[in-house]
Amino acid sequence: MFATLFEFLFKYPQAVFARGELVLASPRPQWMLWALIAAAVAGLAVLVGVRHRRSPLAAWRLAALWLMDSLLIALLLLLLWEPSIAITELKPRQNIVAVVIDGSRSMGIAADRATREEQAVAALKSGALQRLGELYQTRLYRLGAELTRIRGLEELGPPSAPATHIGSSLEQLVAETAELPLGAIVLLSDGGENSGSLPRSALEALRSRHVPVFTVGFGSPDAAHDIELEDASVASRALAGSRLVATVTLRQSGFRGRKPRLSVSEGGKLLASREIALEADGKLQREELTFNVGAAGSRTLEFAVEPQPGEQNRANNTLTRLVSVVGEPHRVLYFEGEPRWEYKFIRRAAGDDPQLELTSMLRTTENKIYRQGIRDPKELADGFPTREEDLFAYQALVIGSVDAGYFTPAQQQLMLSFVDRRGGGLLLLGGRQSLADGVWGGSRVAEALPVVLPDAHDTFQRVPATVSLTPAGADSLICRLVDDPLANTERWRKLPYLMDYQDPGRAKPAAVVLAEMHVPQHPAMPLLITEAYGRGRSAVLATGGTWRWQMSLPLGDNTHELFWQQLLRWLVADAPDHVVAAVSEPLLLDAAHEELSAEVRDATYLPAADAHVAARVIGPGGTSSELDLAPAPNAPGRYQAQWTAAAPGLYVAEVTAHRGAEEIGRGTVAFRRLDGVAESFHTGQNRELLEQLAASTGGRYLEPAELPDIARTVPYSQGGITVRQLKELWNMPALFLLMLALKAGEWLLRRAWGVV
Repeated sequence: MFATLFEFLFKYPQAVFARGELVLASPRPQWMLWALIAAAVAGLAVLVGVRHRRSPLAAWRLAALWLMDSLLIALLLLLLWEPSIAITELKPRQNIVAVVIDGSRSMGIAADRATREEQAVAALKSGALQRLGELYQTRLYRLGAELTRIRGLEELGPPSAPATHIGSSLEQLVAETAELPLGAIVLLSDGGENSGSLPRSALEALRSRHVPVFTVGFGSPDAAHDIELEDASVASRALAGSRLVATVTLRQSGFRGRKPRLSVSEGGKLLASREIALEADGKLQREELTFNVGAAGSRTLEFAVEPQPGEQNRANNTLTRLVSVVGEPHRVLYFEGEPRWEYKFIRRAAGDDPQLELTSMLRTTENKIYRQGIRDPKELADGFPTREEDLFAYQALVIGSVDAGYFTPAQQQLMLSFVDRRGGGLLLLGGRQSLADGVWGGSRVAEALPVVLPDAHDTFQRVPATVSLTPAGADSLICRLVDDPLANTERWRKLPYLMDYQDPGRAKPAAVVLAEMHVPQHPAMPLLITEAYGRGRSAVLATGGTWRWQMSLPLGDNTHELFWQQLLRWLVADAPDHVVAAVSEPLLLDAAHEELSAEVRDATYLPAADAHVAARVIGPGGTSSELDLAPAPNAPGRYQAQWTAAAPGLYVAEVTAHRGAEEIGRGTVAFRRLDGVAESFHTGQNRELLEQLAASTGGRYLEPAELPDIARTVPYSQGGITVRQLKELWNMPALFLLMLALKAGEWLLRRAWGVV
C-alpha cells in the first residue's frame, strides 16, 4: 500500500530516489535560477513592507503570506530548469536476474495451511516471475547446503535440504556468473542461515559486482508453542570421574509456567535431571545441571527438555555436546616446609583420587627432605627442581608453609614460567612461613599470584575462623559439596571452624574470590582466591587448618576429601600437553568441512616451529585416514590441515609430532558430524539477517505481498549491463499538490484574517 501510494505521488518507485542523483536538466545556467529566485523573494519582501504601512494585519501574518508566496514562486522557477533524477538502470532483455528459492527443511513449516515454500511459489506465480521474465533473462535456483540451478518451479520439490548456507551459496552464484551480466538477485527465504551470520567474503563478492540482493521473507519471527534449547555450555575436556556443571540456555513460547524436566544423558544412560519452571515467552532462560562425566573416552552428551503437549517442533528440544574425558593420572608436586596436619590430610585426600598422582617433598629439618609418591629413587633426589624439563613434568605445584627465600631466584623464575609458559596450576597455602610471613610478596612468583600480599609480618594467626561462600564460589565446581546451590551454600556456612587463618591482602582486579573467612571483630577476609595467569592458573588458600573439617565432622563425611580433590583437579585440569590438538567445530551440523590444528611445544614448552606433525583420523565404521599438518603462517609452533568428514558419526584424530627421530608428543581430539539437525533450530524468520543482506548490497527487504511489484524495483541496479537515464520530475503529482496546497493555504489564511 505504501509503495503504491509513494509511486502515485512521486511518479517513480522509492528506489529511484534512494539511488538516483537530483540534477537540473535545463541548459540554462543555474546561477540565473538562484538570481531570479532571490529577486522574486526580495520583490515580494518590498511589496509586503509597503502593505505593512497601510494594512491592519500584524507583521508576523504578513510574513507568513510572504513566505508562502515566495515558496510558490521559487517552485515555479525551479520547474523551468527541468528538475530530474539521474539513475543507472538495467538494459531490458540484456541482463540476468537470479531468483533463488530456499529449499531447506525449515521452509516446510506450515502456516495458514501452506508451507513457507508453497507461499514463496504462490508469490512468484502471482505475476512476479512473469514480469521479470518479460524484462530480463531469469534463472531459477534452489538454495540449501549448496546452490542448484533448476529449470522451473516444478523442479523445486518438497523442502528437504538439511542445511541453509545463504552466504556461501550467493558467493557461489556470483562466481558462476563471473562472465555474465548479473543484474540482481531475488532471494525468497526465511533467513535460516545455519552458520548464524553472513560471511564477509560473500558480502564483499556481491558488492564488488554491484549486485543488489532483494530479499523476500517468509515465516513468523516468533515460533508459536515451542520450547527451544539455544545452547548447552559445558567443559570440552575433563578428568575421568569429574563432576561437571552444564549451563543450558533455552527460550519458549506458549508454555509459560509449565514445569518440564531438563536432563543430560550419554548413550541412553541418564546422568542427571531436574524439574524447571518455564519463564516468560521469548525470554532467554538459563538453567544448570550437575553430573558425573564418567570414565575416560569421548563422551557424546545429549541435553534435552521434556516435550510438552501441543508443541509444534520437538526436534529443537535436544542438543548434543562432546566432552573429551582424560583417564591418565595428572601429576601434582607438593612442597611443604614443615610437618603439619594439613600435609597429612591433603595427601590422604589426593591418594583416594585415581586421577591425581601426588608427589610430595616435606622438609623435616633445614637440610633434610622426605619424599613421597616418587616414580623412581632419582626423582627429586637433589631437592626442588632446578631445570625446566624436571618441573614441567608436573601439571600442578602446591607450596605450603615455606619462606620464599628457601628457593633460589632461578627456582622462583622457574615457578613463574611453570604457570606462564608451561600452563600449570600453582597453589599457595597459608602457614607460619607462607604468604606475607614468608616474604612471597617480594619474590618473582608474586606476579602470578591472585593477591597483592600485605607488607606486614605476623599475618598468620592460630585463631578459629568460620567460612562462607561468595556468589562466585557458589557457582564454582571447586566449592560444590552438594549439587543444590542453596543447600551447598548452607553446607559451607555450617562447616566446622578453621584452625587458623592468614591475611592474604587484597585480590587483584582479575582475580575471583570464591570463599571468605570470618573472625570476630574483624572484617571478612578472602580465603580462597583464584586467577588465570599466562597459559595457566593460580590460587591462594589462606589457611593451613582445613584438616579440622576431617577431624570434627562425623565419620564417613567426605567434605574434606571432596573439597581437596576438586581443588587439585581444578589446578591440573587445563594444563596442556606438549601437543594440543583442536578442531574448528567439535560438532559439524549438516556440514562436512573441518579444520584440524595442533599447537606443538618442546620439552621446555617453547613453540616447536621445526616439527613434523601428522594426524591419523579414525571415523565411523573403523575407517582410517592419515594426513600431514602444515605450519600455520605467522604462528610458530602451530600446524593445521583441512579435513572432510565424509559420513555422519564420531571421528577421533590422533596427532603426533616429531623432531627428527625424537617424538615430541601426542594429542587427540574428537569431533562428530550430525546430519538433519541444523534446520530444526531457530525456525522463526530471521528478518534481521535478510534486512542486513539487502541493505549491505543495495537491495531491499520485501514482504511477500510486495513481490508482484518487484519488476519495478529491480531495474535500478549498477550490476550487469546498464544505461544512464534521466527521470523528469516536473510533472509529479506531489509537486502539483504542493503548489495547490500553498495557494489554497494562502487563500484560507487571508479569508480567516479578513483580507481576501
